Amino acid sequence: MKEKIFSNLSQRAGEMLKDDLEAMGPVRLTEVEEAQQAVVRAAKELEADGTITLGKGKDDVLV
Repeated sequence: MKEKIFSNLSQRAGEMLKDDLEAMGPVRLTEVEEAQQAVVRAAKELEADGTITLGKGKDDVLV
């Protein structure tokens, strides 16, 4: 998952994110899960607004 995220960032943004991750240290699992849910909610809101399109599976092909 990290590789996918970093491949979608500029080199500078990727380096900044790596530095932030190293500085943070360990995080409680509950905090991670809450953050993940916040990202999912934001993505679903953007999809509902028509701002982004989320793939539903490998059979969903956009043309």
